[in-house]
Amino acid sequence: MRGQYRHRYGRGVSSLTITCLSDVRYRLNYLHISVITTISFDLVNSNMSSVVRAFLSLDHEEEENKISQELQKSFKRINNILGKSSSSSAKHHTLLEVQIIQQTTGQLMCKLERVSNAANVSAIKDVLERKYPQYYKSRQSLSLNPSGNQLNDCDTLADFNLANECTLYFRDLGPQICWSTVFKFQYTGPLFLYLVFFLRPSYVYGTEYSFQIADEFVVRLAAGCHTFHYVRRLLETRFIHSFSLGAIPVDELVMNTLYYWTFGAWMSYFINHPQYTMPFYGETQVHVGFGIFMIGQIGNFFTHVALNNFELTDGKQRMVGPTKNPFTWLFAYVSCPNHTYELLTWTGFAIMTQTVVAVMFLVIGFIQMAKWALSRHLHYRRQFVEYPKFSKAILPFIL
Repeated sequence: MRGQYRHRYGRGVSSLTITCLSDVRYRLNYLHISVITTISFDLVNSNMSSVVRAFLSLDHEEEENKISQELQKSFKRINNILGKSSSSSAKHHTLLEVQIIQQTTGQLMCKLERVSNAANVSAIKDVLERKYPQYYKSRQSLSLNPSGNQLNDCDTLADFNLANECTLYFRDLGPQICWSTVFKFQYTGPLFLYLVFFLRPSYVYGTEYSFQIADEFVVRLAAGCHTFHYVRRLLETRFIHSFSLGAIPVDELVMNTLYYWTFGAWMSYFINHPQYTMPFYGETQVHVGFGIFMIGQIGNFFTHVALNNFELTDGKQRMVGPTKNPFTWLFAYVSCPNHTYELLTWTGFAIMTQTVVAVMFLVIGFIQMAKWALSRHLHYRRQFVEYPKFSKAILPFIL
């Protein structure tokens, strides 16, 4: 009878104890320490026999006492765990007074009291937005000093090693527009402008060329490549891209639009011109340029996919490295392989079409992308101690 009794209730007691310990460890992750400590102390100080009887409906006094002792030991172990965790938590989590000052005028915008140093910059921006609705989050820039760099939303106050006070400087970034809208707007223009010159030359070159499509093979190939590029970019914007920054200033949208739309129409004008001729080395040059263009297109696509699959660990960025896909191996040599493949794309297009305007588009694009890549490269070096020293920003072994 005793053996049957143990078999019937022993497993239940063990599972109950394991459940209690697991529940405590789970709740510790959410810092519900004081609540659980109170509950566990109450259980320890209460009559354990009545607790066991209530849960297990036991009738044997001897077995009740043994099980009560076992549970009491379990709860003491729980309290020891909670005591250590609460003391370590008290050491690392402090309350701060946060002052937000207007960077240009030096005026105090607001003061936040008893802010946990576990709070991140994004949470402070939320509070600031509620107080000043005109300054929505993407319009805010917070820094630790008037001339300092903008803080990332995922940064916490604990990252800055502050004592009891924190002063943040606010700067208004001006009206913002989301990146997805920017991409759709700047890519749609050159896509349709180029096709107007290709499909309706009479609108530009005169009525004698009405509804004529150029006979040159390179003209038709260039139109197909140009269209493919911008259709791909629009589809990636819709289905692949995830943007680290939610928005950009409206004036940058104007500059990006002028760049893409102007060069799209300008290149199309000369490439689709009735007097346009084949490149100097004929079809061989066209085929070489087309091959480079396609390598850039495929590589650009796979790097965008890899960046989209880029995971965040505790709100912090994780370093992206090469995968089994050969087109991602460039991550081992440059910080921004997407820009490297973009340069390959337009280098191939310039070789294929052999026009001065295509070369100008390539050079200006390289200057801007090199600037972006160098900024990202320096950011990676600061953030990741193990970042490869031989890695460059955009051109392997060079820049």
